[in-house]
Amino acid sequence: MLDRLKAHIRDIPDFPSKGIVFKDITPLLGDPQAFSMAVDLLANRYIGSHVDRVVGVEARGFILGAALAYRLNTGLIMVRKPGKLPPATLKAAYELEYGQDELEIHRDAMSPGSRVVLVDDVIATGGTVRAAINLIKALQCEIIELAFLIELTFLHGRERLQGYNIFSLIQY
Repeated sequence: MLDRLKAHIRDIPDFPSKGIVFKDITPLLGDPQAFSMAVDLLANRYIGSHVDRVVGVEARGFILGAALAYRLNTGLIMVRKPGKLPPATLKAAYELEYGQDELEIHRDAMSPGSRVVLVDDVIATGGTVRAAINLIKALQCEIIELAFLIELTFLHGRERLQGYNIFSLIQY
C-alpha cells in the first residue's frame, strides 16, 4: 500500500537549490486514489481519539490538514507565514539552514485545552514544526500527535521534536 503512495512522489533534483532533492507530492495529490488512501491512512489513526482541531502548516500542510479535518469532522487551524493572517496573531521564529523565518497563528484559533493533531507534508530538520508547536503550546492546547506524509529520516528531525508522538506514512 505504501509502495503505491511512494510511486506518486517524485524526486526533483537541485530544487529549491543545488544539492537538494525535493520530494514532490503533487502527483499524489492529483491522483484521486492515492490522495484518498493517504488521507484515510492518516484519519484512521485518529478516529475515536477526540481531536478538537487539525492544525496545518503552510502550505502543503493545509491540503492534507483540510482533508484530514473533514474526515475527522473537525475544524482546520492554519499556521502561516507572517502577514498572511489578519490580526491578532502570535508569532514564533525558527532557524533555516540559510537564515531565519517566522510563523503565525490566530490568537483566538483554539480554546485552552483543545486536543490537536499537527499535520504537514514533510518532516525534514524539524525547525518549522518546532515553531508551530511553540504556537500551539502558547495557546495552551494539547498536541495529540505530529503527523506527516513523508519523513526524511537522514535529516534527524525527530531529534528536535522529542517528547511528542510522531507519525509519518512514508520514510526516506
